[in-house]
Amino acid sequence: MFRIGFGFDSHDFEEGKPLVLGGVLIDFPKGLKGHSDGDVLLHALTDALLSAVGEEDIGQLFSDKDPRWKLAQSSLFLKSALEKVSKKGYMIVNVDCTLIADEPKIAPIKNKIIQNLSLLLGIEQERISVKGKTREGFCQSEGIACFCVVLLQEKKA
Repeated sequence: MFRIGFGFDSHDFEEGKPLVLGGVLIDFPKGLKGHSDGDVLLHALTDALLSAVGEEDIGQLFSDKDPRWKLAQSSLFLKSALEKVSKKGYMIVNVDCTLIADEPKIAPIKNKIIQNLSLLLGIEQERISVKGKTREGFCQSEGIACFCVVLLQEKKA
């Protein structure tokens, strides 16, 4: 049995906050607004995993109204989603994430992000895709959006 999950997140830039993408601190003058660290990639990936196994979404599980999650590392949310995936008897086949950003450029940092995702997810780098796309005039907001798709497979007994 296979399951597919889809996740999306977006945040505007915020001065004076560090930029974190895929759990990696990026050298960039602005971070992303958010109750937690604002990591759009880990938020979208967490939602994709949760949706694949029929769980509540990241906003329901980790409300931005809850002070426990103020400035929290998004890897905590991902870890919780991975536990739910495992508990339901599934494992990750592959992950595909697209970051929509005019800046920073994703190509120079994507390998570092893939390496970190491999550690966080416990899967080989070859099963992870991260790419960047520019807006090209569409949705001219100052920030970053991310789409993620995951494929899960039931673990063999």
